[in-house]
Amino acid sequence: MSRDTALDVENCDTNPFVQFREWFDETKDDTPESEAVALVTSTLDGRPSARMVLLRHVDDRSFGWYTNYESRKGHELGVNHHAALLWYNAARGRQIRVEGVVTKMSEPESDAYFATRARGHQLSAHASAQSQPLESRKQLEDRVCDLEVAFAGQAVPRPPHWGGYLLAPTAFEFWQHREDRLHDRVRYTRPEGWTGEGGGEGWLRERLAP
Repeated sequence: MSRDTALDVENCDTNPFVQFREWFDETKDDTPESEAVALVTSTLDGRPSARMVLLRHVDDRSFGWYTNYESRKGHELGVNHHAALLWYNAARGRQIRVEGVVTKMSEPESDAYFATRARGHQLSAHASAQSQPLESRKQLEDRVCDLEVAFAGQAVPRPPHWGGYLLAPTAFEFWQHREDRLHDRVRYTRPEGWTGEGGGEGWLRERLAP
């Protein structure tokens, strides 16, 4: 496959969610965990942090993932609801940046997804005080063993500190590798004074210099 496929504003779908799914779906077989994205959050005073998460939800209004609410990213999202996602595919020379505002998923939505997880993953969500200091790996493994006993013979409930987040985009940028660093970049933003309810309509498209 070519890493230098042209990307023109005119050839991009008017709906950035459709354009995202087109690129995202084309690359599912390129690499393991092609749904991995970098999530960037920041403190209230603007100190950023980044980590990889798995994109588990995409519709025509939002992007979603699941995590521990008491993790570093959870605390940062609690005070600063603005965040960014970055998806990258090296084989095709493509990246997509998404910026927006984050809210928590509803409890029923988080419950429904948690129920689909492997039992070991469910126990890990209970065992790990994510981002907190840990004396040793054995301490963590012992917690899992204790939970296996506690939940023996029954379904593992979703812990209250674990669930989903949704990012509602305010901007997209699609980046395509081209020779001599003359990359193609197409940005989607809302027009000034936009009063719609979000979703795939009403976006402005423009080319950016590489």
